[in-house]
Amino acid sequence: MNTYRVAQVAAPGGPFEIVEREVPQPGPGQVRVAVDACGICHSDAGMVDAAFPGVRFPLVPGHEIAGRIEELGEGAESRGWRAGERVAIGWFGGSCGHCTPCRQGDFIVCVNLKVPGWAYDGGFAEAVIAPVDALARIPDALAPTDAGPFACAGVTMYNGLRRSSGQPGDLVAVLGLGGLGHLGVQYAVAMGFETVAIARGAAKADFAKQLGAHHYIDSTADTPVADALQSLGGAKVVLATAGSSDAITATVDGLSHRGELVVIGATFDPMGISPAQLIMQGLIVRGHPSGTAQDVQDTMAFSALNGIRPMTEIMPLDQADEAYQKMLSGAARFRMVLTPR
Repeated sequence: MNTYRVAQVAAPGGPFEIVEREVPQPGPGQVRVAVDACGICHSDAGMVDAAFPGVRFPLVPGHEIAGRIEELGEGAESRGWRAGERVAIGWFGGSCGHCTPCRQGDFIVCVNLKVPGWAYDGGFAEAVIAPVDALARIPDALAPTDAGPFACAGVTMYNGLRRSSGQPGDLVAVLGLGGLGHLGVQYAVAMGFETVAIARGAAKADFAKQLGAHHYIDSTADTPVADALQSLGGAKVVLATAGSSDAITATVDGLSHRGELVVIGATFDPMGISPAQLIMQGLIVRGHPSGTAQDVQDTMAFSALNGIRPMTEIMPLDQADEAYQKMLSGAARFRMVLTPR
């Protein structure tokens, strides 16, 4: 194969087009991965629309990548990698290794984080070049179309919960039942939390129960979300996946003493939280990024062990624009996944 196909955007906000390029060769410390599947994440829109600084066009997005190592660059084999291994690459697409966070071992907040599709061409393609520190081994039990979404959506939910202050048996609420939240509920249940799902409309109650939630709160009901949480004893943790500052704010008074709001849903609108709300109950509010390659590997192992899978709609690379628009409109149930081959 002398050429390979990519789905690229030529200019900010433009449509996807399928083009052929020469097959790239991995450099030192890199591998070429033959892509078997790549999820479409809402964060891809920030790249397509040039909302992130330094995005270059033509752009090939995609940071929920699952595939097989096809070729190794110099030094990759000495770091434990072999051709043919199944690997996933997520939002964490490598780190610089020399900034202060990296020197402290906090690689996911690397100042020069290498996000696929932003720092280098992503997975909306038949192949991708990636640094070896971005690679996570895929368990045999996982299909590529499941492993891809775990590299971003999955690790974000899994890590957000396991690094929270919640302990098994605590009341934990997941705000939102979309591409992130439907995984968050499954993880919360598997981790032993008394799990509350919060979403819009009474019709989603059955779906929440199917995912394993012990309680469901309709955020459009007459009873405020915070009051509904307090009637259950107050949430030790709220994992906020909804991209709505108003919806996130509405959960704060539903936290128990020393409760923790973990913000994952991305929005630029400010949250309406007062210092007094936080001080009197000793509440914690923190943002949570994704996770490193090791975190992705941990996520996939936990998911395989507990039978957790993303709900996906699969489309071929040739239909990248249609699949992207479906994700953007909110019509996807729940993760769109491209299969290049």
